[in-house]
Amino acid sequence: MLGRITGKATTLQFAFELFDTADVRKFEYVKVPHRVYQWVLCQVVEIEKSQDQTLAKCNVLGYKDSEGKVKQIRIPFDINTEVFLADDEFIRSVIELAAEDKGAYLGRLDGKDIPVRLDLSKLLTKHVAVLAKSGAGKSYAVGVLIEEILERKVPILIIDPHGEYGTLKEPSADKDGLAAYGLKPKKYVVHEYGDPKTPGLTPLRLSNNMSQQELVQLIPGKLNNTQLGIVYNAVKGIDHLDFDTLLLALEAEESSAKWAIINLVEHLRGLGIFSSNPLSYNELIKSGVCSTVNLRGIAPEIQEIVVYKLAKDLFELRKQNKVPPFFLVVEEAHNYCPERSFGESTSSKILRTIASEGRKFGLGLCVISQRPARVDKSVLSQCTTQVILKVTNPNDLKAVSSSVEGLTAESEAEIQNLPIGTALVTGVVDMPLFVNIRPRRTKHGGHAVDMLNQRAADDFLEQKARFEELAMIPVVKPKITPEELRLMSQKRVTETKTILIPAYLFTCQEKDVEYRVLVDMTNGEVVLDLDEYATARLPELDKLSGAQVKLLMAAHKLKRFTKDELVRKAGTTVEVDDDLKDLVEKGYLRRGEKEGSFQVTDAYLLSKLSGHACYAPITFEKVSATEQRVKTARLDTVKAHLARFTKVLDQQECHIIRYEVVT
Repeated sequence: MLGRITGKATTLQFAFELFDTADVRKFEYVKVPHRVYQWVLCQVVEIEKSQDQTLAKCNVLGYKDSEGKVKQIRIPFDINTEVFLADDEFIRSVIELAAEDKGAYLGRLDGKDIPVRLDLSKLLTKHVAVLAKSGAGKSYAVGVLIEEILERKVPILIIDPHGEYGTLKEPSADKDGLAAYGLKPKKYVVHEYGDPKTPGLTPLRLSNNMSQQELVQLIPGKLNNTQLGIVYNAVKGIDHLDFDTLLLALEAEESSAKWAIINLVEHLRGLGIFSSNPLSYNELIKSGVCSTVNLRGIAPEIQEIVVYKLAKDLFELRKQNKVPPFFLVVEEAHNYCPERSFGESTSSKILRTIASEGRKFGLGLCVISQRPARVDKSVLSQCTTQVILKVTNPNDLKAVSSSVEGLTAESEAEIQNLPIGTALVTGVVDMPLFVNIRPRRTKHGGHAVDMLNQRAADDFLEQKARFEELAMIPVVKPKITPEELRLMSQKRVTETKTILIPAYLFTCQEKDVEYRVLVDMTNGEVVLDLDEYATARLPELDKLSGAQVKLLMAAHKLKRFTKDELVRKAGTTVEVDDDLKDLVEKGYLRRGEKEGSFQVTDAYLLSKLSGHACYAPITFEKVSATEQRVKTARLDTVKAHLARFTKVLDQQECHIIRYEVVT
């Protein structure tokens, strides 16, 4: 027992006089018996000491009713009621934290050995704000959060203006510190994109094909009405708009005001970030992969353009379910979505849209800033989970208190005195919690905070594991279900096994018709039939002579033939024996049952590629795989080979589900 309630008590607050032997500190959790509600959890928010007594002022946090719900008391405590130190089990029962298998392990409750795990299902669908002054540890805390999200294989895209998050692919050296939290060093799959001049980064190339509105949004500087009229008049009737097309159209305009616009467009084109062969967004957003856009050394106005283009395109693709649900992390958010009184950024509007609508389409947002007062208020207000570290600027404190629900005056004052590594977490739990952030499993990339003294991990799909349950992944499934397969089988079937095959679904175009081709990446072959699982190789025409190609095309039309029939169909007069022998050896033809006869094999795809289009949709599902095949074909090789037969517009990584019966 610590003391007894004295003075005035309300349903929200009370004070108790501490016994001389009691040792209590600020923000300690206490429990108080109530004549109606039994035990109630409370928290010490201030301690006052005078010559005669020591008073501890408390806020009432709540009690758990018979249905297991946390509620506020409606009748004040009786005066002289005893106050006890709250044990860990009681604190856990009232503060409803996520279970170990569902929660993100952020750290421990300040002053207690109680793990704080936040419900990721809530956290990822209700946007997050991480706010702190420079050097208070916000990037470190975000690193911990990202590690927990990657543990669940959720795709992450980080806008990284300082290049701090690439170290997520390096394990931490602090084994002892992690062991104290029951953790081990670990590394994650991280793909870094950025300026092609920076060593170690994959060049960031964005599509130069855009709409009129998008183009106007991207042009640096504000265009006046006259200039806008020139732009819209120039692009009128143009279907596929890119910088070269726009420049040609602008030069044809008669107004002298066109030259200022031409200079701006040429500047935009010369940045080197827009290309007719852009980065595939399905490469950027992949399950279990953290993609970081390293903008270090890139001019601020160019950073805004990159963030706008990426956010807009990915939001549109997410609405169409063309990329999996993902988590977007925006560092230094005050630069990309500033409060309107501080100006407007190119990327402001799209980030406001994502903040208000993204959760409906499976796009989670995390904004990080050292200047909360400068972040767009409409974006901050949509972030229902806040991780707040030390903040001292009066304007920033005001912005924090106005955007955080349930923040008490005492907690607000304490934000200024938080030690490095301690955060106030609100929103995802019923009451604000002070949490000591756990050590990172990975190496910290920031330099402002020194909290902690193998090649990148293989793609999780390449790690073979029997019956391993995977995260939500993009899959293409056959129409036949395992149950139907068992019924159709002529053999005695005991079970079916599920095989995961790495694949790419390519979007191709012939004339004005778009179609999709599914390619098995274990061997680079085109999938002809998902149900029967038939595949075929594309012919390697560059390894055949002109005469052999001519013979092969004629053979495909005949299917079965003799040498004389083939010669007549091909319309050739040269000797074909050596060519026929070579085509047989390479697997394009095989000898028939009758002497001197031949037939085409099914090993190669000789018919028109569009005739084997894949119409099965990509869906995102959790799959328990009996067997996982390993990717051996290279994407660039397969893409280049396809390009010889069709125009490749885009590609999306996926996995083919194949069912096989076990007898």
